[in-house]
Amino acid sequence: MEISEALLAQQQVVRLQALLEASRQLHSTIELNEVLRITLQIVVRELELTGAFFTTFPQIYGDVSPFLQASLNAESTESIEAMSFPSLLRFPLCDKAGVSFTELIVLLPLDRILDLDETDFLEALSVQAAVAIENARFHERALQWQRVESDLAAARQVQLSLIPQQMPKIPDYDIAARSVTCYEVGGDYLDIVSMPSGKTIIVVGDVAGKGLASALVGTSFRSALRAMAQANLSLLDIATQMNLLHYSEGSESRQRYVTAILLLLDPSTHSLQVLNAGHNPAFLVSDDGFLRKIAASGTPIGILPFSSYVPETFILEPGARLLVYTDGMTEVFCGEEEFGESRLLETFLSCGEPTAGQTLDLLWQTLKAFSDGHEQSDDMTALVLFRNP
Repeated sequence: MEISEALLAQQQVVRLQALLEASRQLHSTIELNEVLRITLQIVVRELELTGAFFTTFPQIYGDVSPFLQASLNAESTESIEAMSFPSLLRFPLCDKAGVSFTELIVLLPLDRILDLDETDFLEALSVQAAVAIENARFHERALQWQRVESDLAAARQVQLSLIPQQMPKIPDYDIAARSVTCYEVGGDYLDIVSMPSGKTIIVVGDVAGKGLASALVGTSFRSALRAMAQANLSLLDIATQMNLLHYSEGSESRQRYVTAILLLLDPSTHSLQVLNAGHNPAFLVSDDGFLRKIAASGTPIGILPFSSYVPETFILEPGARLLVYTDGMTEVFCGEEEFGESRLLETFLSCGEPTAGQTLDLLWQTLKAFSDGHEQSDDMTALVLFRNP
């Protein structure tokens, strides 16, 4: 009797040592496939079983015969019980919340019945494997997120490089622009194209939505618009063709329609042609304080197959000021209260700053003070154009 008890105790010690060694092996790596492979290898070799696999990870097998592996490859895990294996046991693996995320299936040889110690070993191993698999999956997600962050950082640098790095030197004029995204990349579009004729095309746009998808649409929009501008098309032709091109790219593109204001400044005649395609109204203020709101004359670009745009032409007298912006400038919130168009206009009208850059500084300071530290909820872009007194 004493010999039997001693033998039993010795077997338990051996099994415990085996479990400790199995746990050490499982936690020696954070590669998911390696954790799965080690688990199945321990199951098959330690208990001398026919084979083992996980229901959620059918591509990973333990030490099984080529015939058995071919059988598993040919069958789905749902049909395992219908196969001709003599016996199988299931051991659920649960996450920290106690929810089962996979099962360890062990295949027993003919006439093999696991004793209590062997069953306890498999249950304890399943617990250890669940922890190791969760850690490995968390590691994989962390690596994936790092790759996403790296890609977004690169995309942000590309997008920033496409924004005009220096304002053009236009005789008798002062121009400044600023664009700030609420995420790594954004859907606001800002471009300035100096033409050989001395004229300047200015575009401020806003792609529907935010984030990477809108940024991609904005980049495509930029390429098409610049090609048309270099072809010396009129603003009306540019807007009409851009609308048809954007619409024809399909339903996904139509959901990412673009509101835009296109400006053509001719400093030789001081004329400013403006075409507003579904965008917020621009504010044009003369030196004596007379205000013109340049409202939309047509639908956003890409939302309908055809749209009739009507360009307007203004003569900029000395001291005239123009503000073009995206809706992120008005959709700044303090609690439930929105900054709104009227506050933006009031700030612009009352601004006595002598330069376009200083005017932008004041606008951003005013928005920051109003938001009282609340996070930016939309991309913000603004352009200010002064005709010098």
